[in-house]
Amino acid sequence: MVYISKLLHGGKPIRRYLRNGFTDSLRVYVRGGTGGNGLPKFGGVGGQGGNVVVVGKESITLDDVVRSNKSKRYLAGNGTCSSHNFILGPPGESVKLQVPVGVSVFTDEGKKLGEINKENEELIIAKGGPGGHPRNGFLGIKGQCYSVRLDLKLIADVGLVGFPNAGKSTLLKAISHAKPKIANYPFTTVRPNIGIVTYKDLRQISVADLPGLIEGAHVNRGMGHEFLKHVERTQLLLIMADINGFQLSHQYPHRSCLDTIVLLNKELELYNPELLNKPKLMVINKMDSISGFQKFFEIRDKILNLGDVFYEYPDEMKPEKPLIFDDVLAISAKEGINDINLVKEKIRHLLDVYAEAKKEKETEKSEFLSIRESLNEKGPKLV
Repeated sequence: MVYISKLLHGGKPIRRYLRNGFTDSLRVYVRGGTGGNGLPKFGGVGGQGGNVVVVGKESITLDDVVRSNKSKRYLAGNGTCSSHNFILGPPGESVKLQVPVGVSVFTDEGKKLGEINKENEELIIAKGGPGGHPRNGFLGIKGQCYSVRLDLKLIADVGLVGFPNAGKSTLLKAISHAKPKIANYPFTTVRPNIGIVTYKDLRQISVADLPGLIEGAHVNRGMGHEFLKHVERTQLLLIMADINGFQLSHQYPHRSCLDTIVLLNKELELYNPELLNKPKLMVINKMDSISGFQKFFEIRDKILNLGDVFYEYPDEMKPEKPLIFDDVLAISAKEGINDINLVKEKIRHLLDVYAEAKKEKETEKSEFLSIRESLNEKGPKLV
């Protein structure tokens, strides 16, 4: 059996972590219950069909959803028909489907039915049909039925963004208690890892190490959308680059450190321009390399003024809008050069600064709306 397995996989052992899937998209069939028939003789109304409802839970995954119902079919109960004993027929039983917080629900046609962002938040995804009554000829109506896609986007405070082998997993391990797969080859991370950074005052910040991005990710090359969709729910982007640059394989050109930052800018912009508006921290890694600091000082100002170097690149690599970083740090995640604690404190500081700014903005907006309502109440009214 081992021999056959090696033949099928080119003589290479199967990496165990590739067998451990991470489900972030799941297709299920849902059907609302049919309404019960009415009773024309007494004007009786049939019971409403049950609904299919998704409920947010922090402690589960989409893999748990599959294990709890391998058929992936969720059928609500039918409403009871009106009778001599029940002029108003009892409604059908609703079905509640527990899903992880961060799930969005889409139909096969791409219509978004809603999303779950909080613990115990509920969303009806298949409504039961109304019971029979005089206006529909006392005939119960069928409920909604279709297949839907449960699309999970991780919710984390910080998202680690970078090309493969930039050192994201090493950094996550250094600043948190996470134990991600680490090796000296690209695509070590094939599924997201979440690490919790704990501070001395017990403050906790979640950091997501996401699969490496490559050129063409916006059109779903490599991990593509499977990676980029998780970035949308993070509060801060920690963009990481190797000071020595990156080369996917001999078939691809070598990209310098600055090249990789420009390309990351382009990929994020093409996928969703709104990502460029998020707070951003730039971390240049592997400063223990030969001439690492010399290379860093040559490009630091260019990174802080990224738009000024776009003219050096061909149109296919050139973004429309440059990334603007709140700070640029140079570290060695592996060796601990330039204290890793600096990264932890900078992450915390930026999150707090932007949270306070957002709070002030919401307060100003609330005060503005309050003043406008007051003026409307006191102002002249149209008769």
